[in-house]
Amino acid sequence: IAIVKGVAADVVTEALMRIDEDKRLMVKEITMDMSNSMRLIARRCFPNAMRTIDRFHIQKLACDALQEMRIAHRWDAIQADTDAREEAKCLGETYTPIVLANGDTHKQLLARSRYLLFKSADKWTESQRQRAEVLFETYPDLKEAYSLTHSLRMIFSKNTVKDAARLSLARWYNKVDNSGFKSFNVIAATLYEHYDEVLNFFVNRATNAFAESFNAKIKAFRAALRGVTDIKFFLFILTKLYA
Repeated sequence: IAIVKGVAADVVTEALMRIDEDKRLMVKEITMDMSNSMRLIARRCFPNAMRTIDRFHIQKLACDALQEMRIAHRWDAIQADTDAREEAKCLGETYTPIVLANGDTHKQLLARSRYLLFKSADKWTESQRQRAEVLFETYPDLKEAYSLTHSLRMIFSKNTVKDAARLSLARWYNKVDNSGFKSFNVIAATLYEHYDEVLNFFVNRATNAFAESFNAKIKAFRAALRGVTDIKFFLFILTKLYA
């Protein structure tokens, strides 16, 4: 087992090239993220392998775009609240923030809506459902952005044939284009750049979710230790815990 520091293409390639060529040529498929270095490594070391972009990296881009829009609205709400508070102070009046139907102020609504936007609507709790109704009524663009995020998730969940997925993604591109959301247009451009590798997911529905989960466990373990000074001992403990 070789452990390589960093993801520099040349360094990782050098390590992988130590594997016998016959074994490397037997690899049929590789799941990866959208980084150019990973693509270069896969092409150099596993020329016969089909390269597949992991669906969860794509869905994360959409979720990040949605959260970016929520955060922008929250900053606007904070600024509006500050301005209203200052105006009331200048007029010698008592400031009373606007309270929405579910009992949240605008700032609270946008802060507390973070996690519900990651979920499908059928997984919302009753309080999240009520908050979502108020959120989408108050900010229609977030409702549309959530719909775009959810429809992209459904493409990967429901489509089982590559050609059908290609058509579904084309329709999704049209929706993004019509929305005019800058952050989602960036995602669409990224997907277009990696179009074939994204569609390869629908061949075997391969994912590296297990590796991502294991990586998250390592990061959490490292954080609990407040960092690592003895790398060899750290790897020994990891082996004992997770091997």
